[in-house]
Amino acid sequence: MSAVQEYLRLHSDVLLADLKRLVLAESPSTDKRAVDACGEVLQDIMAQRIGATVEVVAREEYGNHLMFTVGKGPKRTAVLGHFDTVWDIGRLSLRVEEGKLYGPGILDMKGGLIQAIWATKALIDLGLLGDRQIRFLCSSDEEIGSPSSREWIESEARLCEQVLVVEPATSHTNELKIERKGTGRFDIKIKGRAAHAGNNPEDGISAVHEMAEQILFLHGLNAPELGTTINVGIANGGLRTNVIADSAELSVDLRVSSLAEARRIESIVKDMKPCLAGAQIAVSGGLVRPPLEYTPLNQKLFAVAQEAAEALGIQIKGASVGGGSDGNFTSAIGIPTLDGLGATGVGPHSTHEHIIISDLPVRAALLAELIQRL
Repeated sequence: MSAVQEYLRLHSDVLLADLKRLVLAESPSTDKRAVDACGEVLQDIMAQRIGATVEVVAREEYGNHLMFTVGKGPKRTAVLGHFDTVWDIGRLSLRVEEGKLYGPGILDMKGGLIQAIWATKALIDLGLLGDRQIRFLCSSDEEIGSPSSREWIESEARLCEQVLVVEPATSHTNELKIERKGTGRFDIKIKGRAAHAGNNPEDGISAVHEMAEQILFLHGLNAPELGTTINVGIANGGLRTNVIADSAELSVDLRVSSLAEARRIESIVKDMKPCLAGAQIAVSGGLVRPPLEYTPLNQKLFAVAQEAAEALGIQIKGASVGGGSDGNFTSAIGIPTLDGLGATGVGPHSTHEHIIISDLPVRAALLAELIQRL
């Protein structure tokens, strides 16, 4: 057992206590007051454990983002995470059952943040941080698409040599996430012409009929062999059953495995034409998060992680997943990025969301070992 592994094993109870404290500071993305209060708890833990300096990136509509810095060396690594959650306050409780800790946002992704703090603390206390500076980029709006943090994250990532994302490992495994799909959204407005459904239906242009045709067209673009999925998640149209509908709306989710595929689908959707004479279609939206692709730079970073795991007696694999993270942004601008370095467990965004308690020091040790090798 390495010195870092032993250190984290001996401090696992305190690590767990820090995690419980952060989870109890509930932080739904859309509640700025709550998110900022959680951020203050995170600041206190950072100060107590690793003496990090903090820069508060204030936001008016969303929670404030936080950047913590430790170390003064020329090498610079970013640890990327978020402290907002999908859960309304009081929706889930904190509880321990059979070696699992349940709670709102505990897997996605407060467990990863606490592990990263303790990985850094182990390096500092054991004199192993060396000539490296670690920057923790902690955002408050990841769960709603990072509307106010994307540019900040990209700007700070450009100043670092690599980005380590402490989102959770793949469910049921300890796999790291070496590929993530890009995500997009389209909003489609359809305009027809109203008419009486009984007296003169021929004078109308049914926006609902047009909507149905376009749903079939959109779903026909699905190409699972390319990693492309399109889903019309919301469809609304018409006001009365006896009126030919003059308007309809669609909300569409897009997932793609490559930027080239994203551009291809964007072009097709934005060029959609009506099927019914006289109907009109207006498309807005597009790619929201670029895909995290397994680039040569990312491959090299993953290889270092595998070496780190082997040194600790751990075996890790890489996985491709559908959901996106802020690591998608940093990888797309050419910064070596590795995701899934956070906690192990099951159920992100579900009521049974939990982490495996015994894995907390193990995963923290993996991160610490990886940082040493960079």
